[in-house]
Amino acid sequence: MKYRFFPTLSEEELREVQLQGLKWTVNHAYSGSKQYKQKLKAAGIEPQAISSLEDLQHLPFTTVEDLREGYPLPLLSVPEEEVVRIHASSGTTGKRKVLAYTQKDIDIFKLMLARCFELAGLTPLDRVQIAVGYGLWTAGAGFQLGCEYFGAMAIPIGPGNLDMQLQLLTDFQSTCLCSTASMALLMAEQVKKNNLLDKINLKKAIFGAEPHTPKMRKYIEETLNLEDTFDIPGMTEMYGPGTGLECKAHEGIHYWADLFIIEILDPSNLKPVAPGEVGEMVVTSLCKEAVPLIRYRTRDLTRFIPGKCSCGLNFPRHDRILGRSDDMFIFRGVNIYPGQIANVLEEFPELSSEYQIRLYRQQGLDFMEISVEQKENTSISENLPPRIEQKIKEKILVSAKVKIVPPLALPRSFGKSKRLLDERNGES
Repeated sequence: MKYRFFPTLSEEELREVQLQGLKWTVNHAYSGSKQYKQKLKAAGIEPQAISSLEDLQHLPFTTVEDLREGYPLPLLSVPEEEVVRIHASSGTTGKRKVLAYTQKDIDIFKLMLARCFELAGLTPLDRVQIAVGYGLWTAGAGFQLGCEYFGAMAIPIGPGNLDMQLQLLTDFQSTCLCSTASMALLMAEQVKKNNLLDKINLKKAIFGAEPHTPKMRKYIEETLNLEDTFDIPGMTEMYGPGTGLECKAHEGIHYWADLFIIEILDPSNLKPVAPGEVGEMVVTSLCKEAVPLIRYRTRDLTRFIPGKCSCGLNFPRHDRILGRSDDMFIFRGVNIYPGQIANVLEEFPELSSEYQIRLYRQQGLDFMEISVEQKENTSISENLPPRIEQKIKEKILVSAKVKIVPPLALPRSFGKSKRLLDERNGES
């Protein structure tokens, strides 16, 4: 298949693109940013020393702390007059992470999203309902830029406002929805509740920003009668959403290796994991002007997928984002990711995809309670909760109390669902 927005590169040509991009990035960061120059000098790195891709492993890491320390324009590597836009990610602790963009950065951003729409099989005849955040957030602006550059019709509504979402789905016959998985789930439930399925024309959905289970995806696809759905990764630090996409073969996420390099490292020692093993994604940009990234620790957990994809696209792949290394919580001495709980719940067909973990403390002891929704039109036996509890103990080696709640009983979100409530220090 011939693509409009993808270069045709052999493996050898791709490595050469990456090497030249790495050389440029290190030199650009060293010359343009005092922060980067100090970091590189402290690591004994001079830009001219970069001669192969193997030199990447000797470069220092960049972290979220580097972005917060340089607020309001951290790691800026161009004169301020070249900055045409800023975006910022959420500031759950401390100050927001602000990223600056040059016009070239904006052009690369829209190219990445155009690739995503092309890989998802959209055409200029599609109508794309963009139900993600606008403003300081990257998602809305990115999806809209990419959609317009690709040539499809953008319907830029943003998140929330369910009545308007349903009206636009109906009146404009939107064919593709871009949202978080939680928002797509909420839309599916509302379409079903209002008996609108035969009045809409939705064919595909692209969602990201949070992990989702196969059960959740299947429910969204079946409830909205979709032809296909696609997982999209991304981060504000690397332009925004659209750093890759699942293709229609669903054999992993193709990422744009001509624009950035990915390493998968063990978060405990920052050494490469064995091929196919899960680790933390570390990214290095190859052409990012305003805020280049050198070995930026994303905290996202994934793994490389080796070999060629059956779709024929010659771009490497990683697995979906399985969670974040900083999402890990410690319960009675065991390190646990919410995704591990989700994987156990996935095994029980009587349950829906929605769950919430509550941690609390009584008389100096930690306790875990997992609330999970019953799937609609299913019956629940009395022994189901203890069966789930036993499976959690077998798979994760901890004891938890499982509570089955009615369908739609747990909170819904226009953005990312809150899976963990940690009340052990009096805070949720």
